[in-house]
Amino acid sequence: MPSIKDVAKIAGVSTATVSRVLANQSRVKEDTRKLVLDAVEQLNYRPNLIARSLRVQKSAKIGLVVSDIRNPFFTAIGRAVEDAAYEQGYSVLMCNTDENPAKEEMYLNLLHDENVAGIIFSPTQQFSAGLKSYRSNIPFVMIDRSVDSKDVDMVLLDNVAAAYELTTHLLENGYRKLAGLFGDASTTSPERRRGFQKALKDNGMSPVATHIIGPRINQGYETTMGMLAQEDKPDAIFTSNSMLTAGAFQAIRDSKLMVPKDIGLVGFDETTWGALVDPPITLIAQPTEEIGRTATELLFQRISEPTRSPKTVILKGTLITRGSSAKRT
Repeated sequence: MPSIKDVAKIAGVSTATVSRVLANQSRVKEDTRKLVLDAVEQLNYRPNLIARSLRVQKSAKIGLVVSDIRNPFFTAIGRAVEDAAYEQGYSVLMCNTDENPAKEEMYLNLLHDENVAGIIFSPTQQFSAGLKSYRSNIPFVMIDRSVDSKDVDMVLLDNVAAAYELTTHLLENGYRKLAGLFGDASTTSPERRRGFQKALKDNGMSPVATHIIGPRINQGYETTMGMLAQEDKPDAIFTSNSMLTAGAFQAIRDSKLMVPKDIGLVGFDETTWGALVDPPITLIAQPTEEIGRTATELLFQRISEPTRSPKTVILKGTLITRGSSAKRT
């Protein structure tokens, strides 16, 4: 593997000059810069980024820690973060915690050892509860889930308002016996539950069932199968994430019922499958591109200005109405 000394020898300059060219410093003559870049191309030289980050105490990597990589919401966030980081010359190390505090701690320690410049993070409830005792010199930006701290940057969705709008849509389309499925692993689900319940209360109604369960497809499936086995079934199901939506949809199909003729279904987060099934699913689409880019921008601001005041950015969801919540006749 060629070294910086090999580049300097071919270009006929010092290693210090090669370093200045690679760092894109201005105090290098253009003809000298060209000599160095030609030598770099000739040798196919790749700088040792790890050694360089140790010397300057700054890495060209950031971490992204998400709770479930199978959730299309986090996949979309990851793409947006990677795009924004790449534009700034950074690479992204992505870690998946599965809502497991032990894995979360392991990956945070790993990212610390990797000397990442900062971390974009969707924390578990356990981390949020112990945040005040957590100490790190690495800049953080929290996404999707709020934490009880005024000292950290956050990018969040207005979950209460989004859930209120989604529930109101069901009521306006004639659904009256609403059941809710809410995940038990994050701060987003209680916020969405509040919006769901508030919309019903404002219309003089109560939910026929509210289930707080694991946020995965199988929990959505099993809970929905249990509700549909009862004589007094709901006429619509509200789900708090796309995994629960998928489980509920599958359970309705396996119960030989039709959406929306027998039961309506709405949820959160745009997915490929949600637009392709028949009927397609009504949902609140989160601005994943904006979330990822905003979080990355806040992180780079924090890296360059460690003492600036923390910011919390709250974004709005978009109601996309489709066939799964068509008006009852």
